[in-house]
Amino acid sequence: MRVAVVDRERCRPDRCDIPCVRFCPMVRLGREAIKIEGDKAVILEPLCTGCGICVRKCPFKALSIVNLPDKLEEEHIHRFGPNAFTLFRLPTPQRGRVIGLLGRNGMGKTTALRILSGELRPNLGRYDDPPDEAEIISHFSGTPLHEYLKQLYGEDLRAVYKPQYVDRIPKVVSGKVDEILSRLDEGGRLDELYEALEIRHLLNRDIQTLSGGELQRVAIAAALCREADVYLFDEPSSHLDVYQRLRAARVIRGAAERGAMVIVAEHDLAVLDYLSDDIYILYGEPDVYGIFSHIHGVREGINIYIEGYIPDENIRFRDAPIRFHVKPPTPPQKSRTIMRWSRLRGSRDSFQVTIEAGEIGEGEVIGILGKNGTGKTTFLEMLAGLREPEEGIIQGVAEVSYKPQYPSRDFEGTVEELLKRAVGERYDEDWFQVEVIDRLNVRRLLERTLDELSGGELQRAAIAECLGRPADLYLLDEPSAYLDVEERLSMARAIRRITKMRGVTAFVVEHDIYAQDFIADRLIVFTGQPAREGYGSSPLTLEEGMNNFLKDVGITFRRDPETGRPRVNKEGSKLDREQRRKGRYYYA
Repeated sequence: MRVAVVDRERCRPDRCDIPCVRFCPMVRLGREAIKIEGDKAVILEPLCTGCGICVRKCPFKALSIVNLPDKLEEEHIHRFGPNAFTLFRLPTPQRGRVIGLLGRNGMGKTTALRILSGELRPNLGRYDDPPDEAEIISHFSGTPLHEYLKQLYGEDLRAVYKPQYVDRIPKVVSGKVDEILSRLDEGGRLDELYEALEIRHLLNRDIQTLSGGELQRVAIAAALCREADVYLFDEPSSHLDVYQRLRAARVIRGAAERGAMVIVAEHDLAVLDYLSDDIYILYGEPDVYGIFSHIHGVREGINIYIEGYIPDENIRFRDAPIRFHVKPPTPPQKSRTIMRWSRLRGSRDSFQVTIEAGEIGEGEVIGILGKNGTGKTTFLEMLAGLREPEEGIIQGVAEVSYKPQYPSRDFEGTVEELLKRAVGERYDEDWFQVEVIDRLNVRRLLERTLDELSGGELQRAAIAECLGRPADLYLLDEPSAYLDVEERLSMARAIRRITKMRGVTAFVVEHDIYAQDFIADRLIVFTGQPAREGYGSSPLTLEEGMNNFLKDVGITFRRDPETGRPRVNKEGSKLDREQRRKGRYYYA
C-alpha cells in the first residue's frame, strides 16, 4: 500500500520550476501521476510507482511517499483528503481504566480523541466517499470498538473531550469562572474539584484574565464536573507545575475509579506513568501517517517507546534508544564564572520573592524547578534586565538572550526571516544549521509565518530564535510546553550542546522531571505560597536539588532497571517508605 502526502503549507509551485512534475517518470511517459492543481501539487496515488524522485527533487521538502504493509489497508481509520495525513488503527477505551496515548506530535493522537468523542466521523480512508454511521459500526464488527461506536452514535454513551490548546478557550467562552463551571456541573462534584485542583481563588475571575496553567485546571474541572461514560484528555499537564500535574493526575484517575473510561494523550512521561494503567504507542511519520500499536502495560509500553522498538510487531520506529542518567551526574569542574548575583529581592503587586546568592560558570546549565507563581519568571526577568531587583546586584553578563514563557506571534514575516533577523550572519554557519535548525526540526517551518504555526511549532521556532542570538547567557522559560517527548529531548540536547560548545551558560525553567534530568548540571528550587511570596535557593547539585524539590512535592522516584528512566513510586509502597526514611527522594 502506497501513501502519498503533500504538505499544503510548504508546497510552493510559484516559487520553483516544478521539478516534481518535470522529473516524474510517469509524467514523461504521458501519464499524469503528479500535476499542479491551483497552487499545489497533487499526486495521483493509483499511478504513482513510489520511485521517490519527486520527494528528492522538491526544494521545499513538501512531498512524502511511504510504502506500508497491505494488511494496514483493512485498519485504515481516517484520511483528511487527497495526499493528506492518514491514521491507522484506534485505541480502545476500557471501563475503570486509564489508557495513555504516547507518540510524537502530528501522529494522530488528537484525531483519535476526536473520533472517540464523536466529534469526528472516521471515513475509513475514503475521503471522497465517506461511509455512513451504520457502515462505520459494521467495519468494526468483532472488535470492542463495535459496541463502543454503536452506543456512541446511538447516544447511549456520552463522551466529554478536553482539547489540547486551552489558550483558545477564552476566544469561544466568556464570563466568570464560577458561572461557567456552575452551568456545566452535572455530578455535584464542583466543590471537590475546586479543592483538588486548587482553583477556588479563581472563581470570581473572568476567563479572559487566566494564565495558561489556570485555564488548564479550569478546563480539567469543566470536563470532570460533567456526567459522562468516557473522558478524553488531550495534554492535560501543559502549563502546570509538578505539584499541579500530580493533583490533576489524581482527579483524572478518580473518574476511572468511579467506573468511567478515560483516555489521556500526554508527553510528560512521569505523569503518564503515574496516571495510566495501559499504553498505546503511536508511531509513523509526523504529518504523513500514524499507526497505533497494540496495547501494552504502562511500564512495558513506556520502556518500548524509550527503546524505539515494538517486539510484538517487529517495528523499529527510532534509530537509537533514549538514555537517562543512572546516577547523579558528576558536578561540573570549576570553570570561569560568567555571572554572579547577591541575595536578590523583588516584588510585583502584592507578591514578593527572595533569591539566595549564587553564580554560574562557563558551559553550565542551571535548571529551575518550583510551583507556578513563586517567582521563577520574575527571577529570569531580573537576569534578563527586564526588571530591576529591589535589593541586590547582578554582575558579569553583557549579552542575554531570553525566551519568554508565552512566545509571541507578533512578527509578520516567515520563520526564516525571524531567525535571520535574530541570528544575523551566523544563520548560514554549520553549527546553527546542524545544532539548532536540524536538531529542533525547524527546517520544515522556515517558509511559514508565525500565525500559521501550531503551539509546538511556535515553541520550537522561539527556542531556535533564542539559541541563535549571540549571547553569553541564555534564559528559557518553560521551553517544553506543547513539545512531544522526542522534541523535548532534542531541545535539551540543543541547549546542552550549545552551552558546552560555545562556552556560554543557560538558565532553564522546566516542569518536566525527565527534561530536567537531561538538561541540568545544577538546580535552583523555588518554594513558597503562589502569588504571595516565593523563595529561590542558591544553585544546588542535581541530586540535592531534586531531593529537596521532591520532598516538598511529597513523592519519591526510583530508577527503572531496564531504561534508567525516573518512575514515581506508589505512595505508601515499601520502596516509597524506605526512600523517605533515608531522605533519598530521587536517586535511589
